Amino acid sequence: MAYYFLFPEKDTTLYSHPDRTTANTGHDEILELAKEKSVTTGLYYPSRILLKFKNEEIKDVIANTIGHSNFNDPLITKSSVGLQLMSTEHRGLTTVLNINAYAVSESWEQGSERYLDIKHGVTSSNGSSWLYRDDTNIRTEWQKTNFASFTTGSINSSQITAGGGNWYTASGFYSTQQFLDGDNLDTNLEVKDIVQKHSASLFSNQTYPTGIYNNGFIIKKPDSIETSTVTSFGAMKYFSSDTHTIYPPRLVFKWDDSNYTSYSNKLNSGELNLSLYRNKKEYNQNEIAKFRLHARKKYPTRQFASSSNYLATNYLTEKSYYSVRDAYTEEEVIPFDDNFTKMSNDSEGMYFNLYMKSFQPERYYRLLFKHINDDGTTVYDNKYMFKVIR
Repeated sequence: MAYYFLFPEKDTTLYSHPDRTTANTGHDEILELAKEKSVTTGLYYPSRILLKFKNEEIKDVIANTIGHSNFNDPLITKSSVGLQLMSTEHRGLTTVLNINAYAVSESWEQGSERYLDIKHGVTSSNGSSWLYRDDTNIRTEWQKTNFASFTTGSINSSQITAGGGNWYTASGFYSTQQFLDGDNLDTNLEVKDIVQKHSASLFSNQTYPTGIYNNGFIIKKPDSIETSTVTSFGAMKYFSSDTHTIYPPRLVFKWDDSNYTSYSNKLNSGELNLSLYRNKKEYNQNEIAKFRLHARKKYPTRQFASSSNYLATNYLTEKSYYSVRDAYTEEEVIPFDDNFTKMSNDSEGMYFNLYMKSFQPERYYRLLFKHINDDGTTVYDNKYMFKVIR
């Protein structure tokens, strides 16, 4: 089982507030789904988020890591692609809230300005904004009318300036996530259908409806909330790719690469000792690291034998999983996942692979293991650490 993370090549927030329709925030540390109240009009104006991931990196993970046929055929390999943004702040949220992610249908420029530039009187921009998809010099506007087939954009409101991106609307071109009161507000939008259409364009130049060019994703609240100008419905803020934290947005590829064969020395019961071996402690960002786990009974049965029980190759059950945490923050980087973090085995014992490109460099991480057998579920935290280096 495997996880693989990609990080955005660009992201920004588009603001429809009358004072910010030409403002670019391409280098802001925060991405925002909010509705700002205008002092002048007394109305609330929505914002939207744009993100894009590199074509070369999408092609590489599909072709060279997962395998093109594996990614596209669920009968061969179970897989998933999640669009994850980490929440930094939220306020005034309604009890139930949906957000939607769509495939963007027009190209756009990130720009290099910040939200605070608006406060300092900057009126031009060198990147995308609510009105323009490039900058205030070229002034290429987002399509506002006469949309191409199966695309839409803008906003259907006489009180909000038209603009704010364009996107595909047909089935398979969007994803929805619902938040209930008290939920963790990190996003985890399932976007595999969209990425498959991007890959069809990247690998074989397919066009709509089987393929679309990768212009990234737009995240927005439902139309009914955006066009209601009399209430905010709350604000959701997320870390951007320019964050100085360990929480940039990411595209999370998950797939089943496990290989489990039944051996005779399976530890179906009893207290166990697990130990990691061949752990180098430091791994280069470009490595694919194979971690091996030695398992034995904590209290083996006494018997006469020519070799030690401690040297025997034993196997955990097929319900054995790994997890990775940031050693400093305790954040789960890779959670225990019944579908996508299952361990494999071979003649040498249990093992699993980690793709070091998925981790922030110059940080320490900790490995945990979960084993389910006849005695129940046990989580092992033996403080096994590794560091990812540049």
